[in-house]
Amino acid sequence: MSEVLKRGRPVPLGPRAIVALVLISAIGIAAFGWPLLADRDSGLAHAQDAPWLFAALLPLLVGVVVAMIADAGLDAKAVAMLGVLAAVGAALRPLGAGTAGLEPMFFLMVLSGRVLGPGFGFVLGSVTMFASALLTGGVGPWMPFQMLSMSWFTMGAGLLPGPDRLRGRGELLMLAAYGAVASLAYGTIMNLYGWTIVPGLASGISFRAGDPLGDNLVRFLAYCATTSLGWDLGRAVLTIVLTLAVGAPLLKALRRATRRASFEAQVTFGAPGE
Repeated sequence: MSEVLKRGRPVPLGPRAIVALVLISAIGIAAFGWPLLADRDSGLAHAQDAPWLFAALLPLLVGVVVAMIADAGLDAKAVAMLGVLAAVGAALRPLGAGTAGLEPMFFLMVLSGRVLGPGFGFVLGSVTMFASALLTGGVGPWMPFQMLSMSWFTMGAGLLPGPDRLRGRGELLMLAAYGAVASLAYGTIMNLYGWTIVPGLASGISFRAGDPLGDNLVRFLAYCATTSLGWDLGRAVLTIVLTLAVGAPLLKALRRATRRASFEAQVTFGAPGE
């Protein structure tokens, strides 16, 4: 393994993994964004297209993992580390459920994406949300949309400027700022899912298929402000507080675990006496 990985830097993203990520993201953008472009006679609904999205998402997630193993040479211990982080994230999520958007798993996703890189971060986000849904009984048509949103959230942390450019307090401030903005973005993206299927909304914020894009965007922003902004702000504030409070030791622990887990030079065999 290269010296870059030995020093615990983010796992590099190879060309095959990039192709898989682009395919997943394209499917996700289409799934989230169709309401803004649908005509009045469209029969589409998120509750109906969610199973198809889930069916497309799973093999592509497996493709990302396989591509990363092929590109970076990751072994079973690296995948096990991913599983441990997903389990911890899934366990953290219910701790603040139902309380003003206080979801502590988000700060762990920021730190993990920072250390593991965008590819692992993308897979980690989806697996964590999937495990959380099973743990809390939150399985439903919204689940694949939550998985995609969390994948983008965690991947974004891995795309921030590299640790060689920023360390210490500056790195924590950057991660806290990203966590806050991305927490609001997560809520906004998920609102795009819920906005189209919630009945009985006031006319000023309801979705109207076939209306001009600008009109629907204005209603969507009003919907976000009146239904979820307080919840999203709570999530953003908690992410900032936890990142600044315990981010430094957790980053150190994650980087140390990354070095020790599997990101080492691969074993090679030679002839006797070599």
